[in-house]
Amino acid sequence: MKANSSIWTTVFDWSGKQKETERLEKESQKEDFWDNPQEAGKALKKLERMKQEKADWKSLQDQMRELKEFLKELNEENAGEEDLELASQELQKISKKLNYFEKKTFFRGKYDENNAILEIHAGAGGADAQDWSEMLLRMYLRFCERAGYRAGIISKSSGSEAGIKRASLEIQGENAYGYLKGEKGIHRLVRQSPFNADALRQTSFAAVEVWPVLEKSQEVEINPKDLRVDTFRASGAGGQHVNTTDSAVRITHLPTNTVASCQSERSQQQNREQATKVLKAKLHEHFEEKRKSEEEAVKGEKKSAEWGNQIRSYVFHPYKMVKDHRINLETSNVEDVMDGGIEGFLEGYLRK
Repeated sequence: MKANSSIWTTVFDWSGKQKETERLEKESQKEDFWDNPQEAGKALKKLERMKQEKADWKSLQDQMRELKEFLKELNEENAGEEDLELASQELQKISKKLNYFEKKTFFRGKYDENNAILEIHAGAGGADAQDWSEMLLRMYLRFCERAGYRAGIISKSSGSEAGIKRASLEIQGENAYGYLKGEKGIHRLVRQSPFNADALRQTSFAAVEVWPVLEKSQEVEINPKDLRVDTFRASGAGGQHVNTTDSAVRITHLPTNTVASCQSERSQQQNREQATKVLKAKLHEHFEEKRKSEEEAVKGEKKSAEWGNQIRSYVFHPYKMVKDHRINLETSNVEDVMDGGIEGFLEGYLRK
């Protein structure tokens, strides 16, 4: 149980973190630091988080060193049950902290620290698929509650008979995009249909897409002439302005036919700002995928169609099982999964 400082240097890139800490400290001391309060607040939070990480790691090293010395003493003496129980408890605490630091290694992607936009689209299956999409929306909202993330619905389009056709969420929290990016793909439901008089077994599909919310320095440049902005009346819950004013906004990027909309805010200006944020995230991925596609074409590789990627199956009938096909992980506790208990799938995917 050797707590080698090189672990922090190589695995957690402490040298890079130290340089970033020093840079942020210098930035925070500049006279114009608070000219942009929002960016300044983000910088201070990041600085505080990095300092806390260093302190937590040092505390863990001290704890491991003390346990090693304690075990050495027990080896030299006749250890009693109380001593062994104490050593076991300390080992469990260390294991829990090591698991926390292991998770830190999952998030090395360029945008993993960013907030996330998660969008759900109903696929094949009619009313069942739309109902399934609303079930997934609730699952992700419950997951965010359990994980301590803040989640807000940006826009939601109700189904013709039940459920939703589409919904967009903004999820805020530490490593939100890094944690949820693996949810992108097709989610398949098998159950007895509540919309069929004979309660026949029905298979439904919903697509989930995930994008990082970009910082100012990461945003793509958009020519205003390439945009078409439409306003319409919001639908659903939202107070007295719903269905009375054209506050909802839909923005279309004409060259790529990329669309983003927002109806969650009360004012048209706020909805436009939120829709623009979503559009920039979508366009960023669009151009990234185009670049990768061109690279793969040169290499002679075939890119699979995403709509055909079934990442997870949720079976309610004739038995109960949720299975992630990418990591071959499954559970029969369907109720917990649908109540937001998807941590095992998220972390299993990240470990892979």
